[in-house]
Order: sequence, then C-alpha cells, then structure tokens
Amino acid sequence: MSNKPKYWNRAKKILSKKDKVMRKLINNYKDKSLITRNDVFYSLCMSITGQQLSISSASAIFKRFQKKVGKITPTRVSKLSISQIKSCGMTKQKAKGIKELAVKMIRKEFNPKLINKMSDEEAIEYLSELRQIGRWSAEMILLFTFNRSNIWPLQDIGLLRAISNNYNKKYFPPKKFLDKLYKKFTPYCSVAT
Repeated sequence: MSNKPKYWNRAKKILSKKDKVMRKLINNYKDKSLITRNDVFYSLCMSITGQQLSISSASAIFKRFQKKVGKITPTRVSKLSISQIKSCGMTKQKAKGIKELAVKMIRKEFNPKLINKMSDEEAIEYLSELRQIGRWSAEMILLFTFNRSNIWPLQDIGLLRAISNNYNKKYFPPKKFLDKLYKKFTPYCSVAT
C-alpha cells in the first residue's frame, strides 16, 4: 500500500473553499485519504470476487482464494481450473472472469500500463472490456488502484446515499444536482467521493 495521492491536500483545500458541506465533511474526517495497493491484477480479482456480495462474504471468499493461490499473480491463477477457483465459493461466471483475466494478462491482451495514458472515460471502456467488469467496477479500480483524481461513480449506492444525506436531497438525488456537484468538484471528484 502506498501513501495518499499527491493531489490530496490541495484538493481538500479547494473543495473546502468551494462547498460548505464538503468543508464540514473534510473537517470532521481528518487524515482520511485514498491509498493504493498498486497491483491491478489483485485489485481486479478482489473486485470480481466481491460483486453483489456483502463485505463479509466477499472477504471470506477472497481469503479462501488467496489461500488456494498463495501470492495472487496471473501466472499462479492461470494454472488453476475454473472448478478450483469456484471451490473457493465463487460463481462459475466469477471464476471464468478471474481465469480469463489471468490469461489475458499473460498473453498481454490486457495491459494495465496502457491505462496511465488514457483519459478516465477511455480507461473505463478499456477495463469494461474484461469479463465481469462493468462501469462501476472500472471506476472503483480507477479510484482505489490508480488513484485518479476526478472519478464520480454515480452507480455507487454509497455515494448517492451520502449525497442525499449530506445535501438534504431525496434518494436518488436529481441528476441535475449530481451534474452541478460534478462541475463544482472537478478536477477532484475522487476526493469529494
């Protein structure tokens, strides 16, 4: 895990000046920042494993997967069969997604280094080409693994609830309001999120 992103402190100051709700949140939750694992394959495996599961269920399944694989690398995962991956508690679709990801990385059909040269939207599209990775998962990877500064994941229930609660809006907040916040928080939507 690495330190907080270089833009973090500057972003907090700017967001605090632009928005009184954000200023209150930043003051109430000091020393909170993004950290990254710096391992795209590991993060994608975690993301696939955890989809549509509670945090505790996803964690238990991922721990069994780690125990079976050891160090989670494309080479080690590619040597497992779909049924071996499934035996950790994953669905067949998730097992296929993880296995296919490992093979694509080994064959260089998926190259995470290319993401650094892409815009956020291009990176979302590139990641979404992977089995079991949709827009929300791609945004989470950009946010928590690549620490992109301006990710605004509007499919994230937690973000939408937080906006509703903190800005006294109904749930789901109106799109017009979400767009207004996006413009106000850009280029630091990730910090606001």
